Amino acid sequence: MSKKTLVSAITAALVVGAASTTFAAANPFSDVPADSWAYDAVTTLAADGVIDGYPDGTYKGQNTMTRYEMAQIVARAMAKTDLEKADKALVDKLAAEFAEELDNLGVRVADLEKKSDNVKFGGELRYRYYDIDRDSRLGGDETHNKVLFRLEPKAYIGNSGWTANARIDYEMDLSSDEDENDVEVDRAYVEGPLFGTTVTAGRTPVFTAQGLVFDDRISGATVAFGSEDFTATLAAGRYNKGHLDTDGAGIPLVGVAKDITGEYYGLQLDYAPSEQLALNAGYTALKNIENIDADANIWYIGGSYAFDKNVKLVAEYAQNTEDYNWDQDQAWTAELQYKGANPADAGSWGMYAGYRQIDLLSVIAPTYDDIISAGYKGAVVGASYVPAENILATIEYFDGEGTVSGQDASKFFANVDFFF
Repeated sequence: MSKKTLVSAITAALVVGAASTTFAAANPFSDVPADSWAYDAVTTLAADGVIDGYPDGTYKGQNTMTRYEMAQIVARAMAKTDLEKADKALVDKLAAEFAEELDNLGVRVADLEKKSDNVKFGGELRYRYYDIDRDSRLGGDETHNKVLFRLEPKAYIGNSGWTANARIDYEMDLSSDEDENDVEVDRAYVEGPLFGTTVTAGRTPVFTAQGLVFDDRISGATVAFGSEDFTATLAAGRYNKGHLDTDGAGIPLVGVAKDITGEYYGLQLDYAPSEQLALNAGYTALKNIENIDADANIWYIGGSYAFDKNVKLVAEYAQNTEDYNWDQDQAWTAELQYKGANPADAGSWGMYAGYRQIDLLSVIAPTYDDIISAGYKGAVVGASYVPAENILATIEYFDGEGTVSGQDASKFFANVDFFF
């Protein structure tokens, strides 16, 4: 039986809308390119008995093979629990390719995955290098040359829709060939639906203000609720700065011991009226900080606008309204992004250029790898490329100055991620 005849049989068996007439399609995948790997993948699955067609190998239907019809085939294949390892790898790859169509059809990939395996493992092996050039009054030059191994298990808790999640890190300094620290459980939390909301609880990640104010974890809980266009997210817990590598990454922890904890509270509102426009506004507070007679009260607003599928403008502004008697309480960023690197899409790439100013007492744990830390401002550029599936290479550069001293500073950053 030829490939096209076999795939036609598969379509007849699994796609709705069968009719009594026989139809011979030149390309049964329709908008799936004729040379797509999905063609051979489905044929292989059919040959292995994962997918069955009509015995006579004919295509009985008027529908061509669309991506949505392919998604139906993938969904039924994923629901099987007795797949061989090679077949399961093909099914998982197809599921990633047609994830959007599966979602639009109301078929959640995660729901299908948990039928075949209750625990999933992901993670990355990451090499990171950066070189900071700055005046001794700003801390002097600094070089980072390290490898990080990260494991991220996820366990499905019955059919409740809840999952148990963790992130386990191990880091080694290549410059000295020494272990940077012991194995660290950076995150450990549960996530699931509760009374119409989505809840996380435990040592849970929090991401606010597009990363300008906070990208870290707290020991506490988050609650998110709303509609497709509007979402509100509440967060509360304890924040411990001690697990980070450096001092001075945000307020008001500059120049003090790293093992400082405080009470974290936050509210973020997100509104996306269209595919092009996304807006956010919110409030983040750090209260009763141990060993420091100060709080943080940060208000922020920002958003992004996609001019087309390749070009996007991203901007965010934040201000700490706590009175420190020091004019170092504002942060803002603006960047223009072009395309974007997708680790699942070999050959994809992206680049950006922008400007960031992060005053010394303005934010808590910003997400950026390009700017040195809070207390700096300047221009940033970066590019990323995917040389092979699940391998992401990134380079970034910052050129600016200290917000207090005005002394010049620069940073070169390079990163290679191997995802699994």
